[in-house]
Amino acid sequence: MIERGRSRLVHPFRNVDGSPEDDVTTWPYEAIVTTLERGLVSDWQPLFVEIRRSPWGKVARSIERLLSYESIQGVGPLFTRAIANARDTAERRDREEVAQRVRAAVADSGMTAGRFADLVGTSASRLSTYMSGKVTPSAAMLVRIERMARSDV
Repeated sequence: MIERGRSRLVHPFRNVDGSPEDDVTTWPYEAIVTTLERGLVSDWQPLFVEIRRSPWGKVARSIERLLSYESIQGVGPLFTRAIANARDTAERRDREEVAQRVRAAVADSGMTAGRFADLVGTSASRLSTYMSGKVTPSAAMLVRIERMARSDV
């Protein structure tokens, strides 16, 4: 057995160049499969950390690929939920960042929200939903909003 932290993996990465001690983003697909199939909760921790760090990254996508064709008793739903939660969290952060950028643009413009909305081609109520984060503007609208904040209208 190879001791790794508090857990023990029997030949963790057979026929794979790499070690469980390596950065998880460098693990080949087969190493991720082995960890999910034979590892313990402590062995999964680097995978969970990487999923939270990069919810659409290589590790998360490799796990999704594996789970698309293989049902690993108990592990599949756990990792599916972890990926979904990480993506939800990342999307909430992104939406809040956009809302903050819209609020900053309106504030930097020195205009009323109604006037600003007119000049970017939307309604005051829609602009309010962008500012609150309830609705995310399209990329084109965000560009217009940020451009308007920099203009001398």
